[in-house]
Amino acid sequence: MKAIPAPGIRFLRSFSRDSWYRGLILVLTFLCYTTFHLSRKPISIVKSELHYNCSSRGGNPNNESNSTTWCDWKPFDQDNYKELFGALDNAFLVAYAIGMYISGIFGERLPLRYYLSGGMLLSGLFTCLFGLGYYWNIHQLWYFVLVQIFNGLVQTTGWPSVVTCVGNWFGKGKRGFIMGIWNSHTSVGNILGSLIAGAWVSSTWGLSFIVPGIIIATMGVICFLFLIEYPEDVDCSPPLHHVSNPDEKGLEAGHSISDGSLNVSTHSRENIIDVAETGKEPPEDREAISFIAALRIPGVVEFSLCLLFAKLVSYTFLYWLPLYIVNVAHLSSKEAGDMSTLFDVGGIVGGILAGLISDYTGGRATTCCTMLVLAAPMLFLYNSIGQNGFATSIVMLIICGGLVNGPYALITTAVSADLGTHESLQGNAKALSTVTAIIDGTGSVGAALGPLLAGVISRSSWDNVFYMLISADVLACLLLSRVVFKEMRGWCGSYTRKRGSNTSF
Repeated sequence: MKAIPAPGIRFLRSFSRDSWYRGLILVLTFLCYTTFHLSRKPISIVKSELHYNCSSRGGNPNNESNSTTWCDWKPFDQDNYKELFGALDNAFLVAYAIGMYISGIFGERLPLRYYLSGGMLLSGLFTCLFGLGYYWNIHQLWYFVLVQIFNGLVQTTGWPSVVTCVGNWFGKGKRGFIMGIWNSHTSVGNILGSLIAGAWVSSTWGLSFIVPGIIIATMGVICFLFLIEYPEDVDCSPPLHHVSNPDEKGLEAGHSISDGSLNVSTHSRENIIDVAETGKEPPEDREAISFIAALRIPGVVEFSLCLLFAKLVSYTFLYWLPLYIVNVAHLSSKEAGDMSTLFDVGGIVGGILAGLISDYTGGRATTCCTMLVLAAPMLFLYNSIGQNGFATSIVMLIICGGLVNGPYALITTAVSADLGTHESLQGNAKALSTVTAIIDGTGSVGAALGPLLAGVISRSSWDNVFYMLISADVLACLLLSRVVFKEMRGWCGSYTRKRGSNTSF
């Protein structure tokens, strides 16, 4: 007679299997979105090469009278080159913002594996087409703008897909910390994109796009072969998204409950529930919700509008920081690209800290607001003293990167996943992609406005660009004030209940 394993042994076996698959999904989605950002970054590195101070390269070999623009890539050799660069940025970002709202709807209704991998293959194609403009000797602005528009549209398949997939596999317990680490793919992609683009920017800038295009297309094939959308598809346990007992509302903030001798935090309680789970939960309702229904989820509108201004700041740095460093610090294109990666290093640290702090306190909005308040004076200081020395530049870039990208990372990951599995949905998990698309789509409107405004404002003064960024941070903070007030009121109520319980007989 075959022995039946004890319940504890059965649980450990299930835990090992679940952990292995969850680790696989984290790594796979991390690499997927790393390549998305890796393919977006080259344009910011190549800008300074498309319009270059040619006098630093010696005399004009063609003996033409205009000796300062002979090495520029037409049509970016004109005085309005900043506006043309802004047009390239906005061709991508406006298409991305518009496409994101549509992408979330498709993402809920199509298999994520096909949707994500198809988008990556097309993104690789359009990224390569931009670089091929160098080899085909294309100097028409419409070609580069058109490629950017199509690339912006197909890249909208990425973010809703990866957040939905991670949200399907991970519950709320330590979601902020896990997704804070996971979200470093944004900064890792930016860093790798800068380094790869910088390797060819001064010699053959076409390869600065072609190589990242090949990388994201290759990753799309890997995604198609290995991505698993739901835990149930491989007989794994689905995650616990929220505490279902209505008497435990308010515990999501991470506060303690007391019943005399027992004092258990929300995160510990979730772990206990997971440990006690010996069977499979019934499959959740997978009927996709409507766009309007997603907007009605508490907090979606506030966080969406906050992200609009937070992403405006982040993407202005993404597209304009290398050029700012070239103009202000007078470094070469490659040196400026390498220096700009420090902003993304800070972004990695900031994203992890934001997730860790928000998990501990339960205050997603309060964490974002605090970092936004601190970011405003840091941006002013970076513009004022950031170029006073090499060490000062390093420190200021890391600090600014952490404070700017921390809230952005938290909202687009843990907050989106929380709202996409909100208890008001009554177990319907088919809201993650739509909610993520609404939040990130609204944020992408700001991402489109930021580089556009920077291109126009920088003609008068870089100081004015930083004043714009500081104002955007303040507005982002104000838009979260109502949610912050609710979190603080919840903390006060929880403290009062806990104190009353401890003093009762």
